Amino acid sequence: MYKIIKISGLITMLLLLFSISCNRDLIDLQPSNETEASYFKKETEFTKAIVGIYAKLTDFYNYNARDGRSTLMQITFLPGDDITTTADDPFEHFAGLQASNGKLGNYYKSSYELITRSNIVLDKIEAENGVYSTPNLKNYHKGEALFLRGLMFYNLWNYFGKPPIILKRLTSSEDWTNPESQGTQMLDQAIADFTEAASLLPDAWPASDLGRATKNSANGMLGKSLVVRGSHTNTPADYTAALSAFNALSGLALVPEFDDNNSAFTENNAESLFEFQASQSPGDNIWLPNEFDAAIGTISSFWGYYDNHWSLFGASPHIGTQKLADAFEADDPRRDRTLDVASKAIRKYVTHNQFAPNGAGSVNNPRILRYADVLLLKAEAVLQSGGSTADAIGLINEVRKRARDMVSGGTVPADYTTAETDKATIMDWIMNERLLELAGEGQRWIDLKRWHVAGYITLNNAFFSPANTQAMSFQAPKHLLMPIPIDEIDKNPNVTQNPDY
Repeated sequence: MYKIIKISGLITMLLLLFSISCNRDLIDLQPSNETEASYFKKETEFTKAIVGIYAKLTDFYNYNARDGRSTLMQITFLPGDDITTTADDPFEHFAGLQASNGKLGNYYKSSYELITRSNIVLDKIEAENGVYSTPNLKNYHKGEALFLRGLMFYNLWNYFGKPPIILKRLTSSEDWTNPESQGTQMLDQAIADFTEAASLLPDAWPASDLGRATKNSANGMLGKSLVVRGSHTNTPADYTAALSAFNALSGLALVPEFDDNNSAFTENNAESLFEFQASQSPGDNIWLPNEFDAAIGTISSFWGYYDNHWSLFGASPHIGTQKLADAFEADDPRRDRTLDVASKAIRKYVTHNQFAPNGAGSVNNPRILRYADVLLLKAEAVLQSGGSTADAIGLINEVRKRARDMVSGGTVPADYTTAETDKATIMDWIMNERLLELAGEGQRWIDLKRWHVAGYITLNNAFFSPANTQAMSFQAPKHLLMPIPIDEIDKNPNVTQNPDY
C-alpha cells in the first residue's frame, strides 16, 4: 500500500510540473513588488533611497547588530583609556583579538553594505533623465550619498587600514576581488568624498528633515579627516587645509549645558554637526536586522552597556577608567555628568536617556560629530600648522569656559594662559581636554592611535588602566589596526591580513 501511495504521489507531481510547463501564464508572472527597473521614476523615490542609506547606520548603533547588543560600542568604545569593563573582552585588553571575531566581521560587512547603497544611488542619480524638478535636490541627494560613503571610508581606514576602495556598483565577478588599498588611499578617498559633498549639500534642511547631512557635516568631517591624515603623515599642509574646512563652518555654537549633547531631549542642537537619528517605528523589533528586504528590525540606538541594562543578560557593562576619573578636577562640572567617581558608572547618555517602547532600544541619538570636538581639532590644526599658539589655546579655553559657566560663579576649569608658547605643553593640554570633553563618545581610540603615530604619546601596556582580570596585551604597531575579518580574506585573494595577526 505504501508503494502505491508513493508512486501515485510521484505521478501527481510529474503531472503538475507538466501542466505548469505547458501553461506559461503560471510561470510568466509579474513581480509582486516594485523592481529596480520600475523604481527611480520620481523624486520621492530618490529621497526614499537616500533614507535607505541612512538606515544602514542602524547596524552600528542598535541593540542587535546581528551579533547581540551593539557592535559599535564594543569596537569603538572599549579600546582606549577612557572606558573599560570588568569582562575579559578582546577589544579591551587586545589578547585573543582574532580575525574570526564576529563583531569585526559585522562591522566590516555593514560598512560595505552602506557603501554599496551609496554607490547604487550615486549611479542612479548620474543616470537620471529629467526626474528631478525641485531646485538643487539632485545635488543634495548626491552630497548625502557621498558624505555617508566618506564616513564609512573614514571609519574603515582608521580601524582596518587597507580595505578595498569601491567607488562603483559591483556588476561582475571581477568587481568582487578589488585590490586592497595602500597607505592613506582610503582616507584620501574619504577626504575627496567630504570635499565634494561640502560643495553640494545645503546649509540646513527644513525641520521635517532635521538630522540629514549638511554643509557643516561635510566640512566638519573633512577637517577632522585632514587632521587625522596630518597626524599620520606629518604633513603641515593637511592641518592648513583642515583650518580652511573648519573656517567654512557657520551657525554653530557650544550649547550652555554640556550634557545637552547626550540627552534624548536636546538632540540636533546648535552644537551638533551630525548625529544618528535613533527613533522607534511601528513593529520595531530589536532582535532583527533592518534590511531592505525585511525592514522589520530596529532603528533605535543602544546605551545598555553604560546603564548595565537587563538586555546585557549578564555581560559586563562599560565603566569609566580610574585614569578618566582622576583626570577631572574635583570641581569640574563635567566630571559628575560623565561618570560616578565612586563606582565609575557612566552617566553620559544614561541620565537623560529615553527608552523605546521595546524596553531595550533607546531613542537617544548618538552624536557623531559636535562643535566641541571641532574646536579642539581646530586648536590642534592651528598648533601643528605653525599658527598662533595663543589662538590654539584660546580654542581650548572656549571648551573649558562652557564647562565652568554651567555653575553660577564657577571657576573650574580655569583658562590656560595664552602666554604659553611650548608646543609640547599645548599639545598635552589639547589631548587632555579631548579626554575630558569627549570621554565615552567613541572618539578616543582614533585619537590615541594617531597621537602615537605622530610621536606625541607612546602606547604600551602601562598607558592603559583596564578594570578587567585579563592582563593587557597591547602591542604596537600590531594593535593600532584591527585584523581584517577572515571571511573577507577568504572571499578576496587580493586582500591580505594586517601585520602580525
